Amino acid sequence: MKRNKLLIIAVFSLLIGGTSCDYLDYQPDDFLTLEMVFSDEIRTQDWLASAYSGVPSPMWGYYKDQGWNVMGDDITIPFEWTQFGWMEVYNYTIGNWSPPSTWHPNYWVELPKRIRTGLIFNENVKVLPGTGQTEEEVELMKYEVRFLNAYYYALMLEVYGPFPFRPDYIVPTDAPANELMQTQTPYDEIVEWCDTELKEISRHLPANYDSKLSKWGRATSVMALAIRARMLLFAASPLFNGNPDYKDWKNSDGVNLFNPNYDPHKWVKAAEANKELVDAAHAAGYQLYKEYNDDGSIDPFMSYYNMSLKRYSEGNKEIIFGQSYSSDFNWWQSHHLQKGIGGNAGMGVTQELVDAFYMSNGEIPITGYNVDGSPIINIASGYTETGFSTAHDLRKTKWKGGGPANLKSGDLSPITQTGVFNMYYDREPRFYVSVIFNEAWITVQNRKTNFLQYGGLDTGFTFDAPQNGYNVRKRISLDVYPRDAVHPYQPAILFRLAEAYLNYAEALNESSPGHADILTYVNLVRERAGIPDLPAGMTQSEMREAIKHERRIEFNCEGIRFNDVRRWKDGEKYLGGDLWGMNFRGRTKSDDKTNVNAFYVRTYYKSRTFNKKQYLWPVPQSQMDINKNLIQNPDY
Repeated sequence: MKRNKLLIIAVFSLLIGGTSCDYLDYQPDDFLTLEMVFSDEIRTQDWLASAYSGVPSPMWGYYKDQGWNVMGDDITIPFEWTQFGWMEVYNYTIGNWSPPSTWHPNYWVELPKRIRTGLIFNENVKVLPGTGQTEEEVELMKYEVRFLNAYYYALMLEVYGPFPFRPDYIVPTDAPANELMQTQTPYDEIVEWCDTELKEISRHLPANYDSKLSKWGRATSVMALAIRARMLLFAASPLFNGNPDYKDWKNSDGVNLFNPNYDPHKWVKAAEANKELVDAAHAAGYQLYKEYNDDGSIDPFMSYYNMSLKRYSEGNKEIIFGQSYSSDFNWWQSHHLQKGIGGNAGMGVTQELVDAFYMSNGEIPITGYNVDGSPIINIASGYTETGFSTAHDLRKTKWKGGGPANLKSGDLSPITQTGVFNMYYDREPRFYVSVIFNEAWITVQNRKTNFLQYGGLDTGFTFDAPQNGYNVRKRISLDVYPRDAVHPYQPAILFRLAEAYLNYAEALNESSPGHADILTYVNLVRERAGIPDLPAGMTQSEMREAIKHERRIEFNCEGIRFNDVRRWKDGEKYLGGDLWGMNFRGRTKSDDKTNVNAFYVRTYYKSRTFNKKQYLWPVPQSQMDINKNLIQNPDY
């Protein structure tokens, strides 16, 4: 590196992309040396900010860039949005995914740039006397960078599986071509390195920044344990643990990239890592976010609602990994909401997600679908999707999203009003906090949502309308009002404690079925959600399905579901086939299946395609053309 101490300013700007440019004080030859950069506190901090810039946004990123929510089965968008920058994520949903496909985050190329940025930082950062850049601060920043690099490797593992791996090595700019042409490294080797690295990093970072909230969002020891635990859960899951589809996948050296044999000990490691995370989080004061009614009981509506909206500094200690700022979050909020209040309105939750939410008694309403797409109803749940409610649904909560204040009765507030379609009546609290359905209450205009055509304020024969009869409420404040440019701040959350609980329960169910902690941690999540505990005595298979279902609901529209479906190898079941919804062209408040104008009739919306190859991203064709030692991922 010594012979490369002089950096062309344009290259430096590329490395720092998106951060402050105040430091660009051009020298006569338009050059900045690394010595100049790292002798200045502001420039040093800007370089560190560049290392952080590869962290995905769980807002726009999980929707439009990474695309996890749209690629999964929680959220759907109209085809017409592809002309506005949604083509890449939409193409995945129709099986149009191949090595030449573009994908904006392009981890294969972009994350190694961020990793290199971090390695250069750690090689050059130094104490600057008389500034805040003390020896202690320098050591802390180095561990932050090490966390980021391990995190980026874990992200690449999730998407591509194996990739060329040379940690802690900065390739010289004048390196010969053959030094750059590396083949993929076996998956388990990369996982093992990241496991060891993240564990070591966790010993040196603070558990939180309670005393320095200005640093909130920077790497912590608990974040390192969280990424480690998630990665090990992924490694233990069917996609990467003895997957027969990958048994013959070798690199150019003839080395198997996956162990072809199932390894049950991977589940043990995942369980241990997630328990270590849970214990460390508890010790540091992290806890499920809860709000309470006046009588001291948990208010599940307000708890689940503000879990996504409250800052860490406002008592939301559930956030383990978050971002203090997300660009254009106001525009992101608008894309969820009804047309009649200025929302973009074309983004909707799927009917399949609506069907997944429990009833208030904790029972699953729909257990599957017939060949014609009609639901198989669990009679014991009390669910029906014929007729309309004959009374207001009043429950003990301070949540204001169900109806006008004059319907309150003591400590009971409206959740739905008389006449709502029975499909939406008596559902669990998370449903109402997550889904905008016809006649859901709009607090900013004190009226009901109207998705009926020919007069409905919240629809129209346009792609900026709910194509399958729903919009998205999850993670959106009831006070957001796009028409009046009212966009309350909210944090961006990449990992929260509830995920650690359900990760631990899942891994423990696979490694030690029947262990008491399984029920304990699943039921902690259900308790906060306001539904009954799972019963004791479930078989391993029954518990596996219960945990999968709980994850789908608890993490809906947060970007987790898509990677869950992938790692479980459930893509064929959930990511392909037909999508249904309410009748977009309906103009009548009716559930009469013989009436073409009835809104409340399950109606085919569109089809999706999923091919087995799509479990992994392809190696970008441009990289295959450059490096002949790369082996393309299976089936591409």
